[in-house]
Amino acid sequence: QLVESGGGLVQPGGSLRLSCTVSGGTLDYRVIGWFRQTPGKEREGVSCIRSSDGSTFYTDSVKGRFTISTDSAQNTVYLQMNTLKPEDTAVYYCATGYSVPRLFWYQSQHYEYWGQGTQVTASS
Repeated sequence: QLVESGGGLVQPGGSLRLSCTVSGGTLDYRVIGWFRQTPGKEREGVSCIRSSDGSTFYTDSVKGRFTISTDSAQNTVYLQMNTLKPEDTAVYYCATGYSVPRLFWYQSQHYEYWGQGTQVTASS
């Protein structure tokens, strides 16, 4: 089970940190991804981290602003979001999978377990 927290309302230019905790398991051997979705649009891959080697991936629109990281002792993955823009507004989901292709980390069908989602709103 994945438990997310940290969403909220922030002014453009502000920051939020999302958390995703693996309940009843560990981060070992997993790929952990963050996705976001707005009404009427497909779920978009935002970032992922591979626990096997720590490699990270980001969609172009968040590079330089978002940072994904893990705390293995807490079985938690974080998404630090800085310089938020109105277009970042969405429901954010974390997801995990064991067999996520490296080149296709942004495709949701490769992830087996999903969190409940948390709303992020960047608006004045």
